[in-house]
Amino acid sequence: MWKIVLGFVVIAGLALFLLNKGGDIDLSGEKHGALSPFSPAVAGTLAMSSHG
Repeated sequence: MWKIVLGFVVIAGLALFLLNKGGDIDLSGEKHGALSPFSPAVAGTLAMSSHG
């Protein structure tokens, strides 16, 4: 039983290490409105920047 707990702790620690090392990862949940990455305002900005 203690091996299962130890394995979980090791895997959870490794996962947290990789998430922290990964850079800009947003774990805050669902976004709505202007903050949404798929909102028309963001899409228009991305479309303009790719033409320039």
